[in-house]
Order: sequence, then C-alpha cells, then structure tokens
Amino acid sequence: MAITGKADPGRVIGFLPLYRQVKERLVRRIADGEWQAGRAIPSEMQIAAELGVSQGTVRKALDEMTAERLLVRRQGVGTFVASHDEDRILFQFFKLSRDDGRRVFPDSTVLSVGEERCDADAALRLGLRRGTRVVRIHRLRSLGGDIAVSESIIVPSARFAGLAACDPVPNNLYGLYAERYGVTIARASESLKAVPCPPADAPHLGLAAGSPVLAIDRLALDLDGQRVEWRVSLCRTDQFHYTSDLK
Repeated sequence: MAITGKADPGRVIGFLPLYRQVKERLVRRIADGEWQAGRAIPSEMQIAAELGVSQGTVRKALDEMTAERLLVRRQGVGTFVASHDEDRILFQFFKLSRDDGRRVFPDSTVLSVGEERCDADAALRLGLRRGTRVVRIHRLRSLGGDIAVSESIIVPSARFAGLAACDPVPNNLYGLYAERYGVTIARASESLKAVPCPPADAPHLGLAAGSPVLAIDRLALDLDGQRVEWRVSLCRTDQFHYTSDLK
C-alpha cells in the first residue's frame, strides 16, 4: 500500500517528514515480526516500489534505522535486521570496561529469579499499577573473571510469561526477550550516581558495606517506546570504569 506518490526525501506531509513516515512503517514491520532479527530486508528499490515513494526517501529512513542500530548493512551482501547478539549488546548497551582497557562481554551468575508484586518504585519506573506482578532477576556480572556488578532486573510478568521459571537464565537477556517473546530493546535511558554500597550487595562484590560504587539506573524501551525493563546495576570502581562513546 502506497503512503503517497513519488516524492523528494525532504518532503513533509502532515508535519511529519515523509522519510519518517516510511521509517515508522518499517519499524512496525520489525515490531510485528514481519522482519525478523538476523534476516535480510528487501532492497531499497523494492521497498520504494511497494510504498510508492522515491528510493532516496527509503534510503534516508534506512540510514536513520541503521544509525539507531535497528539495521545492519553488510557491504556487498545487503541490509539485515539487527540481532541482540553479544557484539551489539557489548558496544550499545554494556558500557563497563576494565581499567586495563579491555572491552569484554560480561559473564553472569544468577543469584535468584522469581515473581513478586512490584513496589512503588518499580511501578513508577515501568508505568505499572502498584502490586502488579513482575519478574525480578538478581545476578552478578564478571569481567575477565573478576566480579564487577551486582544487578537487579525487573520486567512485567504479563509480557514475559514463564520467565520466572526459566532455567538457566541466559547471559544475553535482550537476546532472550527478542527470540522467545518478540520484544526488541530499541533504546535505553541511563542515569549514573555514586552511592554507598548497600549491605546486601557488599559481600557479592567483595566490598565493605558503604564502600563507593557506581549505580547505573537503566530503563529499556521497545520499538514502540513502551517500557520493558528496569535495571539497577551496582558497579565496583576500583578495577572498572564506565565508557561512553559520543558521536
């Protein structure tokens, strides 16, 4: 179904640039599972013909989706829907590095996983009613064999049925969300703050209670902008640091 007739990439319809309208249609195909992770998408020419827009408009939409890491271009091969593989998560979503400069994907040790009713903080962060059932995962993350992070993760039970009974819980949670539940994490917002290490987490991190740690509070959103996951990571800072590449 055509969006409109042939148009220049910068044309604006209804105050929304045409390429953005095209982008929304294409993002919806990923969200609905029509375009699946790791699979090639149709060519620019095919998409343009289907939607009734210029190839330049499609290219601009795909460029923006690629910049947001929803798509991956492979020279001489084609354009693919991005997968939540370890490389993508390492460089897009995991920002902790060793002080020796090595960027390695973290290993995980799950301490507990189960269902509970969310408290006021979780309800506020995830946009849920207080008392809604959620799944909480508590795990440790190690870099190069050294424990670096104590992490609490909360997701709505209604959207992740059976997650509380998952055994083992995989290291790559975003990959699990995409493959088992059809939920793609598109972006996340983080806030960072230095805090004293809580007594419950200190033994896991090998620290004395009250030692300084970096708290990373992350809210992850899906392709529709819906809140999916609230994660709080308490990070040791004696051997590790937070790295963010600004582009």
